[in-house]
Amino acid sequence: MEYTQLGRTGLRVGRLVLGTMNFGGATSAQDSRALMETALGAGVNLFDTADIYGSDDRKGLTEEILGDWFAQGGGRRDRVVLATKVYGHAVNDGREWHDPGWPNDDRLSARHIRQAAEASLRRLRTDHIDVYQFHHVDRNTPWEEIWQAVDVLVQQGKILYAGSSNFAGWHIARANEAAARRGSLGLVSEQCLYNLFERRAEADVIPAAQAYGLGVIPWSPLHQGLLGGALRKEREGGGLRTSGGRAGRGLADPAVRARIEAYEKLCADHGLDPAEVGLAWLLTRPGVTGPIVGPRTAGQLESALRAAELRLTPEFLAALDGIFPGPGPAPESFAW
Repeated sequence: MEYTQLGRTGLRVGRLVLGTMNFGGATSAQDSRALMETALGAGVNLFDTADIYGSDDRKGLTEEILGDWFAQGGGRRDRVVLATKVYGHAVNDGREWHDPGWPNDDRLSARHIRQAAEASLRRLRTDHIDVYQFHHVDRNTPWEEIWQAVDVLVQQGKILYAGSSNFAGWHIARANEAAARRGSLGLVSEQCLYNLFERRAEADVIPAAQAYGLGVIPWSPLHQGLLGGALRKEREGGGLRTSGGRAGRGLADPAVRARIEAYEKLCADHGLDPAEVGLAWLLTRPGVTGPIVGPRTAGQLESALRAAELRLTPEFLAALDGIFPGPGPAPESFAW
């Protein structure tokens, strides 16, 4: 496994990030533990989770599964760079997720940050979180309050770094300028939706992250399976996990379908797997620390590990740009 710095920090992490959103839901606790063992054995050391991940009736279960695995010992916790998230709180009434109605049980107030961090530490069975990430922007809480709460947790040794997820570039700027005024480290990472098909982050989020020294950690690197051989699986009768997701909606659009056909043909002509190409492409992108891979099976994890070793030629990368053109550099893509 190749390692790199997480943004401007001294923290070294692998070029693949293990996403755990399926743990406790689509993937059983036993299979989740096996995936973590395989990933760690292959050198993957950044594990990403969130306090709302779990099963339909048990939010937080994913953190509990990680905590049980850490408790087995063998240096597991010491070898893992642990990242979790704070923001949301939801319950399931049998039909859909919704806000439970308690006014301070979500978002980024100092009160909720403190309570959520303590709850995550208990579930994870650890004394600290390496990277504590804001799962979304809270437009109603001032950054001075947010950073005050984070600084206290850092001083207590309960978290080491703060990161963001789903922030626009100007949110990153506001957050880190507010941190600088306090003499705080500020955000060191940003998780954003970024892949070959969805490249809007290149015009805003990624330039801001690079300017402020944040490592970029793309989520949904295969766009919910759209870039993972969706048409081939369709022909083979495998289909998509959900027709209502990004991949299902995409294939229903003739223009998108044509681009995916061209993509899969390009990969096939070079003897490459589309899913592995999608991950390998992200590893060539400026500012990217490593994509989050969320395997449900051992085979999916093995494919991701192969992608980390794949080297794409300049000619192949140019062909990908022809199929999936990005927005162009900022600000030139907006004006002369």
